[in-house]
Amino acid sequence: MSISDPKSAGSARLRDQRDYLRLLGARVTGGAANQMLMVALGWQMYDLTGSAWELGMVGLAQFLPALLLTLPAGHLVDRHDRRLLVAGSMSLQCVVAACLALSSVGGWVGANLILLLSMLLGMARALQMPAQQALTPTLVPPALLPRAVAAASSAMQASIIAGPALGGALYALGPRVASLFGQGAAADAGVAGQAMIGAHWGAAVVYSLSLLLLLSAVWCVLAIRHRPVQSLRPAPDLAQLTAGIRFIWQRPVVLGAISLDLFAVLLGGATALLPIFARDILHTGPEGLGLLRAAPALGAVIIGVWLSRMPITSRAGHWLLGAVAVFGFATIAFALATSFWFAFVVLAISGAADMFSVVIRQSLVQLETPDDMRGRVGAVNSVFIGASNQLGEFESGATAALLGPVGSVLLGGFGTLLVVALWWKLFPALAQRDRLQPETAPV
Repeated sequence: MSISDPKSAGSARLRDQRDYLRLLGARVTGGAANQMLMVALGWQMYDLTGSAWELGMVGLAQFLPALLLTLPAGHLVDRHDRRLLVAGSMSLQCVVAACLALSSVGGWVGANLILLLSMLLGMARALQMPAQQALTPTLVPPALLPRAVAAASSAMQASIIAGPALGGALYALGPRVASLFGQGAAADAGVAGQAMIGAHWGAAVVYSLSLLLLLSAVWCVLAIRHRPVQSLRPAPDLAQLTAGIRFIWQRPVVLGAISLDLFAVLLGGATALLPIFARDILHTGPEGLGLLRAAPALGAVIIGVWLSRMPITSRAGHWLLGAVAVFGFATIAFALATSFWFAFVVLAISGAADMFSVVIRQSLVQLETPDDMRGRVGAVNSVFIGASNQLGEFESGATAALLGPVGSVLLGGFGTLLVVALWWKLFPALAQRDRLQPETAPV
C-alpha cells in the first residue's frame, strides 16, 4: 500500500509504516546513546573543572557550529538523500564517542578536548535534525503525521529515560572497572588521583556503549528505502539559502510556535546545571544525575503515549501556551527543591509540559510546510531548538557563575512565564489557532 495514495491513507496504520519504524528505531538507539554521552560528558567536565562556567561552555561549543551550518545544512537536505545525511551525522557522533572513550582510558582527556569534541557534536546535529525532520513526513500519510510525531517523541523520551539512568549507573561503576584492568590502585596516584582514574574509566564505559548504540542507529537508517528528493535545479544562492527564514517569517503561526520554544527553553532550561544540583544541593552521585536527567523524559513519555492515542483536535494554540506556562512553574519549583525526589517529580512535570508543546509545535511546522521546503525550514527550526537547549546551557552556566545555580534557574522560570504572556499578545494567530491541520494544505 502506497502511503501517497489518498484512498489508502485513511485506512493506513502507523505500525504498518515499516520505514517509519526503522527511523524510529534509529532515533531511539541514537537518542539513548546521545543522552548517555551527555551525562558522562557533563559529570566528567565538572569532575575536571568544578566550574559552572565550563559546563555552560559545553552548550556554547555545540551551538556555534550549528548556527554557522544552519543555512547550508537545510539546502543539503532539500537536494540530497536524507537517509544518507542522517546516517552521516550519526557516524560523526560515533567518531566523537570513540575519541572520548580512548582519551578517558588513556588519561589524557581534558576540558579543551571535551569542548572541541562538543563542537563536532554540534556540527553533526546541525545536519541530523533538519534531515531527520524532513524525512519523517515522507514515511507516513499526512493524516498520520500528528500521531507519528507523538509516537516518535514518546519513544525518544523513553530512550531519554533509560539512557541517562543507565549512563549514570555505569559511570558510578568506574572504580570497579578500573580495578579490573589494574588501574584503580596506583600507589603514586593518591586518593584523589585514584578517584579521578575511576571516574575516567566509568566515563569510558559509557562512551563505549554509546558508540555501539550509535552504530546500530546508523544501520537502521541505511535500511530505509530510498525516496527521491525533488532536487532544487538552480545552483544554491543567497535567496535559496535564506528561503527557510523568509518562509517562517511570513507565517505568524509557525514563527510564533518556533520562537516560543526558543525563548522558553533558553530561559527555563536547567540541564547544564544538573551536575551542580546533583552533587552540591541534592547530595547525590552520577547515578542520581542520571535519574534527574531521565525525569523530564518520564513525564514526557506519559504525555506522549496519551497524545498518540488522543491527538489534540481543538484549541491547539491555548494548549501550546498553557503547556509552556506549566513548564515555567515547574522550573521555579525545581530551583527551590532541597529533596531529591521532589526535584525528580517537578522535573517530570516539566518534561510532560514540554512534550505537549513539542508535539503541537512540530505538527504545526510540518503541516504548514511544503515538502520541497522542509529541509530549509527544518534547518532553521533546528537552530531554534539548538539555541533553546545548547545556548540555554551556556546562559544557565553564565548566570549561575554570577547568581549561583538556584538564582539562575529561578530567573529562567520567571522569564519563561513572561515570555508566555508576551507571546499571547504578539502572536494572536497562534493563540487562537484551533486545529493543527491547516484549512488548505500547503502546495
